[in-house]
Amino acid sequence: MTSTEQAAEAATDIHTDQDAASDSEAAVAAGGEAPARKRHRVRRTLLIACGGVLAVILVIVVVTSVTPWPSAMVIRAVFEKGGKATVAEASQYVPDTPLRTMSGVQYGDGGPDTTLDVYTPAAQGKSLPTIVWIHGGAWISGSASDVEPYLRILAAKGYTGIALNYSLGPEKAYPTAVHQLNDALAYITEHAGALSVDTSRIILAGDSAGAQLASQLATLVTNPDYADLLGMRPALTRAQLIGVILNCGVYDMRAMAELDGIVAWGFKIALWAYTGTKGWSAEYPGATMSTIEFVTDDFPPTFISGGNGDGLTWLQGIPMAQRLSSLGVDVTPLFWPAQHEPALPHEYQFHLHYSEAQEALTRTEDFLAHVTAH
Repeated sequence: MTSTEQAAEAATDIHTDQDAASDSEAAVAAGGEAPARKRHRVRRTLLIACGGVLAVILVIVVVTSVTPWPSAMVIRAVFEKGGKATVAEASQYVPDTPLRTMSGVQYGDGGPDTTLDVYTPAAQGKSLPTIVWIHGGAWISGSASDVEPYLRILAAKGYTGIALNYSLGPEKAYPTAVHQLNDALAYITEHAGALSVDTSRIILAGDSAGAQLASQLATLVTNPDYADLLGMRPALTRAQLIGVILNCGVYDMRAMAELDGIVAWGFKIALWAYTGTKGWSAEYPGATMSTIEFVTDDFPPTFISGGNGDGLTWLQGIPMAQRLSSLGVDVTPLFWPAQHEPALPHEYQFHLHYSEAQEALTRTEDFLAHVTAH
């Protein structure tokens, strides 16, 4: 570049700078803000915002490393919203059969946590085979009302249906719920006349976490060594417990501990909240909640199901069905191939617009008719 060209370029730069300065002066004169100053202010605002976000993330990471409470409350809120929607959906399928209902019956001294709801077509003083249902909700959410529509549908077929409440985590820690549910069974047998319960024909049922709890109570009844391990006396005898219904449950805690991803995070937070220990998988809770390790050939006849779009089916439901079958237990499984369409979600059985959920309901009714026939 010649000296003439350099001089021309320098003059252009000076002119550009002068124009920018003139623009800034004009902006200021017009009551605005100089572009350079505005850009600096925007950058500073963005840096402050990013710093704030990082600080919040850091606080969340620190807090969730020492307590499951915040995350558990978020999970609970999501589950409760979904639960209400499912109840509203399932309520459309409840028949008009008149039922005698008893709500909020106190079976223990835990306030609302230790109550039960009863639905029966039986007249006062009459008794019917009884389905005792334990609701799901990842052990940290849900209530007996979540299964009201489904129990009403089953009760209309000639059964007394009883839905149980129990204490959730993290407010109460394992095995509080197991003790409460065992107390509920004791209350039911002691007040069988008032509740229209045939104590010689009781079926334990549950969905999701409730299925895990139902399997635990059934194992408590049928395996004395397991009862000794828990330090509990079962409220029912083997003769009284004639069947078990397990929908979309969890039975092998070791397998849960090996999960990864966002679903694994949710389950691990829920189990930490429920058991009261972050190390649940290697401690007493994880071991004793794994009913697949303690079931015996005396386990009651079992209906077990799960959706093909639910990871728990492949990790929990099918292995449990296979384990029970290998022991010679009378098992009625209902599963679908992996490529089945539509992919059936967790707790599909409550979504009665699916033909598969209707099939599950029919198969459940057939199972109940079979086990209560003698």
